[in-house]
This record gives sequence, C-alpha cells and structure tokens, in this order.
Amino acid sequence: MSIHLRAHAFAANPLRGLSASTAAVSPSAAADALRSLLDAGAGAADAAHPHLSKVLPFRRGRPLARSHDSPPPPPPPAAAAAAAPPPAWRLAWLPPARVPGVPSDAFVFLGAHGEEEGKEAAAYWAVDVSERDGEGAGDGSAFVDLRTLMVATDWRDKDAMGDLAIAGHARALLEWHSTAKFCGACGSRAVPAEAGRRKQCSNESCKKRIYPRVDPVVIMLVIDKENDHALLSRQSRFVPRMWSCLAGFIEPGESLEEAVRRETWEETGIQVGEVIYHSSQPWPVGPSTMPCQLMVGFFAYAKSLEIHVDKKELEDAQWHSREDVKKALTFAEYEKAQRTNALKVNQICKGVEKRQSISADLKIESEEPAPMFVPGPYAIAHHLISSWAFEGAPKAHSSFSNL
Repeated sequence: MSIHLRAHAFAANPLRGLSASTAAVSPSAAADALRSLLDAGAGAADAAHPHLSKVLPFRRGRPLARSHDSPPPPPPPAAAAAAAPPPAWRLAWLPPARVPGVPSDAFVFLGAHGEEEGKEAAAYWAVDVSERDGEGAGDGSAFVDLRTLMVATDWRDKDAMGDLAIAGHARALLEWHSTAKFCGACGSRAVPAEAGRRKQCSNESCKKRIYPRVDPVVIMLVIDKENDHALLSRQSRFVPRMWSCLAGFIEPGESLEEAVRRETWEETGIQVGEVIYHSSQPWPVGPSTMPCQLMVGFFAYAKSLEIHVDKKELEDAQWHSREDVKKALTFAEYEKAQRTNALKVNQICKGVEKRQSISADLKIESEEPAPMFVPGPYAIAHHLISSWAFEGAPKAHSSFSNL
C-alpha cells in the first residue's frame, strides 16, 4: 500500500503562504483590532466585529477541538461499499469575548484568511489558557492531545489536514513563548513583538530580537542498493514491532549531507556515500523544550554493510528486504488506527473518554502478529520507506553526492 499526500502532516498551513490573506491583514493591524475587541467587552465586541477575529485556545499544549457524529460528505461511487467514515474533528475557534481576562500580548497571530470572496479577511489567533479553570468551552468541545489528533486525521481530508497544520504551527509558537521568557544575551525579560511572531529584549540597552526556535533533524532511509535492502532501526520507546528510519539532530558547522553520514555512522557503524534529498516535514509534537523540529528526509546509499548498534541510541538496527518492507506497509492497518483515534476524539469531546494510549491504538488485531510495521502516513518516515519499497529511490544529480 503506497499512500500519496498533497503535503506532509503539519505542512501546507492554509493561514500561511501565498494563498493566505497576509496582505489584507497585517500583524500590527490585527493586533490593534484584537485589543479593541478585548476592550469593548463581550456584547459590544461581537456586535461590532462579527467573525473578524477567531481564537484557538490551548491547554498544556492541547488545542480545543470539536468532533461531530455526522459524517463528512458521502464518498464517491467507487468507494460507496466501504464502511461509513468515522467522526470528523475540527478546531474549535472562539470569538475573543469567550476568552476573557487574558492580556492582549498573550495572543499569538497565526495569519489571516478570507472564507468567502469579497468579505473581509478574518484574523486567527492562538492563546494559552493553561492557568484558567475548565476543560472545554462547554459546547461539545475539549482540549485534545495533538498527537491523538494527528493519528485521528483523515489524510484524504484537505480541511482536516489544514486544521492539523494550523494547530501544529500554533502549538510550536505557544510552546516557544512559554520557554523563551528571557533574553539569552543579557538575561532581561523578553516581551512579545509583532503580534507574538517574535520577542524582543525589554532591556533598552540590549533590545535583542528573538525569533521562534526551529530544531533541524535529518531523517534517512539507508539503502543497500546491491542487495535491495533498507536499514531500519528500533528505539526502546517504540511500540512493539515498530521499525523506522534513522534520525538525528544537525550539529553546528555541518551540512545536511554530513549530518546524514555522521548520524548513520555513530548509531549503526554503516558508512554512507550518496545522499539524496526527499522532502521535509515540520514536527511540532516533540518535547516542549523543542517546540518545532524540522524533519529533513533523505535516501542514503550504504558503502558498508556490517552493523554495530550504539545501544545508547538504539535498541536494534537490521537490514530488511524490499518484500518484507512491503508486507509491513500492507499489514499495518493505518485506516483502522485513524478510525480508532477519530472515535477516541469524539468520546473526549463528549466527555466520555476511554483512557487509551496511541500505542494501544496501533496494536494489530490478529492471531499471528506481523513481525514488523512502520510509522503511519502522518510521519515522513512512512513516506521515505514507502517510496523506496514501491517506487525505488531516485538518482542524485548533485556533484557533491558521493563525497
């Protein structure tokens, strides 16, 4: 099974890029309008500025979401015999008046978008309400873990994928704001600037500009071209039987290709030659100390084959044949995992959540468990592995590819 996406999960944010109404609503103008709404109070604000500012609250890194029992539009005739689709979730946007008592500089500007042609673009905001009481907006919504939403998202649903990208961007910014409280140059308090898109040192003699943190990570599928095998690894934190690509952080002063070669050698003792870029994916579901990792994906061709696992980094690493990898991709029931988590989100929003982890959701119901499976289509690792298994890796064109 090869799954092709328009864009990776957390990418293609509809509030960013050329399609967003960035020219229509500048961050400063949006911030002025938001302050007016907050100062006006609930009734006056809603009457004077209907739907021009929308707020997405977060609690401890979890966005406010809604889930509806009614299914999305009916499937095309070719898929009519398939099972009924699971409930669809969406972000629960609130008017500013529904988030009282929060100072205006705590809101982070996400972008603007015109929902209907000819109408004024709406400004979208995120705010952390972790210090406030309550677990939802009281209207069938709830704060849901972003990883759960990630697995629950139907990757064929463009609107759901857009909401996931918005939530990921918002979480990354809010988590960065919660950790970047002081200037790294002089130690003074850092205050929000440009509607929360950056910070600035409050010390008049310093005034250092501070921008959101992004942690670049290389993730690579190492390939034995001669024997038609791929190198997959396991970490101790993985779900049982799950294997994935090697990955590691980029160090100062090295290129992406150098990072691929170094990490592969350090973790497995494999020497890598040719390195070929595949794609990249923002990954805002890591620890709060790293609010947004950027996963940069590569194919890497092995120059040696003997594996020496660094047990401090990995539990195991093995070569796997193309046929075994294809079976892993076919057997892992990604649609079942998506359906299970969509129902779980629906239960959370109804207030009747079953305490169950994503690890449990990914267990395959079978008398004979599959010997292995790989991450689902929400992860770039899936697409690196799937691309090689079903299509083969492309040739490199760079003159530096064999260094």
